[in-house]
Formats: sequence, structure tokens, C-alpha cells
Amino acid sequence: MEAHLAPFEQARPQLLGLAYRILGSHADAEDAVQDTFLKWRDADHAAIDNPGAWLTTACTRRCLDLLRSAHRTRVQYVGTWLPEPIQTAGDDDADALASSIGTAFLLMLERLTAKERAAYLLHEIFDVDYSEIARTLDIQEPACRKLVSRARENIEQARVRNVVPVRRQEQLLAAFESAVVSGSVASFADMLSDDIRVSADGGGKASAFRQVVEGRSDVLAFIADRLHAWWSDFRWVAATINGSRGLLLQQDGTTVAVVSFSYDPEGRISGIYVMRNPDKMARLGETAIH
Repeated sequence: MEAHLAPFEQARPQLLGLAYRILGSHADAEDAVQDTFLKWRDADHAAIDNPGAWLTTACTRRCLDLLRSAHRTRVQYVGTWLPEPIQTAGDDDADALASSIGTAFLLMLERLTAKERAAYLLHEIFDVDYSEIARTLDIQEPACRKLVSRARENIEQARVRNVVPVRRQEQLLAAFESAVVSGSVASFADMLSDDIRVSADGGGKASAFRQVVEGRSDVLAFIADRLHAWWSDFRWVAATINGSRGLLLQQDGTTVAVVSFSYDPEGRISGIYVMRNPDKMARLGETAIH
């Protein structure tokens, strides 16, 4: 049995990274990887020529099963649904990670079909060839290429994989904190895109504004009137969230909100995402995502 553990342990980080991107939930991703392990444990290993490919296929198929169940749950979700935030460490591959795990990118994946999502991630993020993806999804290779092409076109049009230098991110975060704490937003206005959106996920388990706030003027007013009143007394802790610089808002030593950001091609803030659901903050800092 122990001889068969090595291939799985070697593949585990990549499987977790794939599952998280497909499902948008760290908890569900861990379940998918555990289910993959159980299937691997009971498999006929002598008949498996490529353990890595076998595990990727099994994990992807399990994720698609879970995704169908998750979709039914999200239809009934209270308020806005956001992906579960994760803390990540900066390294030499930080830009690549940020572009493939950012909150805006994960939300864009939610708008694709399940097979488009899986095919795009396998090919564009994990460098799996079309023939293997076709076998995984049980489709013909030309159909697989079309799935990836459609997904790529939609993602490129949405411009959700923008990455700005860390120094610029730090400047924007400092300006955001200053605007919220002081209630003065005039100097912050030019740092927001015209179509800036602010959304929050409380999941019915914590207070959170349920309507998405859109447009620069409305967002500035929301920061000055609402966030200033709600957040000015919190302790602000900078952290790397989903590959980019973000914030942990703490009260009495407990994290009560996680804030992540997305950016437009000009380096302005295009999205502010506020996680308030305590269930989705429970695993912060636990596991790195490949």
C-alpha cells in the first residue's frame, strides 16, 4: 500500500489547485482530492501506465460531479456568492498564480459551462494536452479544442487576469484604507475604474450588504458613508489573498472580513470583494494552492 502513496502525494498539490479552481471552494476541493485518493487506493495499479494522468482525470471527473451539486446549492445561496478566499505566499511565480487564482478570475469561471471550465483550466493552467483532456471529459478532441477556445475568448474579453506590480497594489491598498478610515475619498477616486464593483458574501451567517455596488460615484459614496462607519475601528492586516495583496479585518483578534481586489489593465481597482461568511474564512492560511 505505501508504495502506491508516493504517486498520489506527488500529485496532491496540483490536484488541490485544480479542484479549487474548478469548485471555488477550498473545503470542496479537499473533499474532491480525498475522494480521488480513495479511488486511487482501490484501483488496479498494475494496469495504470501514467499515474499522474489517471489521478488528474479522476479528480476532474469528481469535481464535475461536485460542481453539479454545488450549482443547485448556489441557486439557493443567501446574498452574493464569492469564492472561498485563500492566503498564498509570494514567490517567483506570484504573477502566474495571481492571474489564475484571483477572485475575479474564479468568478468568471463560474460563468462558463462545467466542461468549458475544466477544459480551459487543464489546458491553459496545467498544460494538459487536448487528447488527454478529451479522454478525461469523454468527448472528441475537436470538441475539446472548441471548449478551450470559447472559454479563452470569454475570459480574454472579461479581462479578469490582469496583474499589477506589488508596489502598485500596496499603494492602492494604503489609499483604500485611508479612504475608509478617514471617510475622505476625493484622492482615491482616480484609483478606481469607471465600472468598479463592490460585492460581499455573508452567506446568511454574517451581516453583509447584499446588493452589488457599481460605478465609481456610487462606490465612493458607499466607502465614505457605509464602510467608514462599519470598518474604521477594525484592525487592518495586510495579507496575500488569492495571489494578490489583500486585507484581513480583525476585531478582538478574530478575522471578521477578508478583502481582495481585482485590477483593470491601467492598474486601477476594478473589483472589491468582501468575504464575511465565517465558514469560508475558517481555512485561511492552512494549505498552499499549486
